[in-house]
Amino acid sequence: MLEHGGNLREARRRYGGEDWIDLSTGINPAGYPAPALPPDAWQRLPEPDPALVDAACAWYGTHTLLPVAGTQAAIQAVPRLRPPSRVTVAAPSYAEHAHHWAQHGHTLRLTGYPMLDAAVGNSDVVVVCNPNNPTGDVVPPDTLLRWAAELGARGGWLVVDEAFGDTAPALSVAAHAGRPGLVVLRSVGKFFGLAGLRLGFVAAEAPLLAALADLLGPWTVSGPAQQVALAALGDAAWRQATQERLARDGARLRGLLAAYGIKASGTPLFHWWAERRPEEFHEHMARHAIWVRLFRQAARGIRLGLPAREPDWHRIEHALQEWKHR
Repeated sequence: MLEHGGNLREARRRYGGEDWIDLSTGINPAGYPAPALPPDAWQRLPEPDPALVDAACAWYGTHTLLPVAGTQAAIQAVPRLRPPSRVTVAAPSYAEHAHHWAQHGHTLRLTGYPMLDAAVGNSDVVVVCNPNNPTGDVVPPDTLLRWAAELGARGGWLVVDEAFGDTAPALSVAAHAGRPGLVVLRSVGKFFGLAGLRLGFVAAEAPLLAALADLLGPWTVSGPAQQVALAALGDAAWRQATQERLARDGARLRGLLAAYGIKASGTPLFHWWAERRPEEFHEHMARHAIWVRLFRQAARGIRLGLPAREPDWHRIEHALQEWKHR
């Protein structure tokens, strides 16, 4: 399997200690407080709840959604729904996209964000994260819709991964996902801080969603996941307060990094920069029991998520100060 953040057991195994600050993911560290669940959430087979789809459609502004066991499930399954195709994946981005499109007979090309517009004309499928993980790059919605129309007119697809889209709703194209050629992925793991639920949504044309549902099979989303997500998606007050808090904390992290000479890009949930010595920085922070995400290859750099507590901010600043004056 590919390497990802969140592997805190590995940090403890390598460096010891228990009081770690995990900044290796872009998950909201103050996630939605899961409510107590009735017994039938555990005891019944998890038949799909239409109320969950309605709540998700209302939040994402679309009319056609399929709940899946995390967007990772869709990332693995969607490439199996097409015959061998010419696929362009924006790079650098979430590595699972390229990993799975490279299988099943597809011809894969990795293309930087500035060159994507030129790549649409000779692609059958284009995959883009918006906002991008890990760099925070964005593509304007009008551009995405133009690409989707061009691809859809010849039976192609534009796959837009909006896993981090909750903090940038103006960028979303989910409202247009009923159009031919447009597939949008959404997640409750990042903004809602509910990664352990393994729940996401796919917005697309009805025939594509039907084919995906057939491929994934029955009971793909657990009953507890459906009930917790239904509460979270319906809690407008929590969503509004969380967007405001994440905006403040994201700006605070960006300012903290800048104070120590690090010019980072990203979203309110994470910041990334092309660190010249990423392995050394990763090691330095680990020695302070701070786990950050190391990118070794095409996107050589560091990504930091948000800390959960005020004392964590001070520990991060102390580690950054030592790094600057090492």
